[in-house]
Amino acid sequence: MKDNHISIGKIIGVPIYLDYSWFLILVLLTWMLAQNYFPQEYKDWTKFSYWFVGLVTSFIFFLSIVLHELGHSIIAKKYKLRVRRITLFIFGGVAEITKEPPKSSAEFWIAIAGPITSFLLAGIFYFLDKAFKGNEYLAAPFHYLSYINFILAVFNLIPGFPLDGGRVFRAIVWGITKNIKKATTIAANVGRFFGFLFIMIGIFQIFQNNFIDGVWIAFIGWFLDNAAVSQIRRQALDELLSGHLVSEAMSTDFGIVYPDSNIQEIIDNHFIGANRRCLLVKENNSVVGFITPNQINSVPKEERQFKTIKDLMIPETNIIKINADAQLLNALKLMDENGIAQLPVTEGETYVGILSRDTVIKFMFELHRIGH
Repeated sequence: MKDNHISIGKIIGVPIYLDYSWFLILVLLTWMLAQNYFPQEYKDWTKFSYWFVGLVTSFIFFLSIVLHELGHSIIAKKYKLRVRRITLFIFGGVAEITKEPPKSSAEFWIAIAGPITSFLLAGIFYFLDKAFKGNEYLAAPFHYLSYINFILAVFNLIPGFPLDGGRVFRAIVWGITKNIKKATTIAANVGRFFGFLFIMIGIFQIFQNNFIDGVWIAFIGWFLDNAAVSQIRRQALDELLSGHLVSEAMSTDFGIVYPDSNIQEIIDNHFIGANRRCLLVKENNSVVGFITPNQINSVPKEERQFKTIKDLMIPETNIIKINADAQLLNALKLMDENGIAQLPVTEGETYVGILSRDTVIKFMFELHRIGH
């Protein structure tokens, strides 16, 4: 388990995770198929058949989404971009690519790979539907899967960020203007427009007594708008922090502890009231590791007086660190790529500070205060 996600394995080296919200959409889709779609299309099935075929169809559909995201991932890897993971959640799936594509053509092909995969799947399921025409129980799932994959591909081609179509649109604008910032702003604003449009359509559906569909459409609109706003804010963040160094935002109050220190003593003396995000572990005047509040919190309270720092610390050889004169934006990308919230900062071989998301936020507030 990783944060709020459950690991279910790897495909072509890409970890696959389930967000807890995925279970809700699995139940809702299965219920919709078993109670509405299949009973309307096939009136003489047993109740068990509706639910069994509905559940199987739901699982195959979510496998289709994984394949859609793998389409993105395979092309991303062709451009030497690391795919951290694929996550299934209530709105579908997302492939987390750790860096922006190096050029507009890369963005285009990575983005379009997902819808192309869904169109191919729609064609395959259509062929299987026709091939098993004589057996309703086999043909029915393929008929639905052909339809829903086609709809998924078309929906994803809507030119609003962060949908695949929005990324394709951004790639085209980026290629024309040669300016990724301008392209991102335009694509994100188009994404906000479509988000608002979906919300309005959803509200209209609610007033037409189509409550469930209306709420769902409005919810999708809210998600699109929220994702577009997040992208606009990220763009503003990049502009604000561009040119600034790690040394400007780091904290020098990182605290020193020793391997044999008691966990409870560390909590009392270093974390309570100090708001520290990381402690360096020293032995014989050399840094041998570091420890964070998350590691401390993983120890049950009744065991903390018996555990020592050396039982929990991350060894120095495994520490991901950054130089004080590195670009601040590069440090944030390093955190994102590795899923961490802080970085020890060095000058040569000497540890001189800690950079965390908290210290970056404080630095941003200071920039705003002085009117940067």
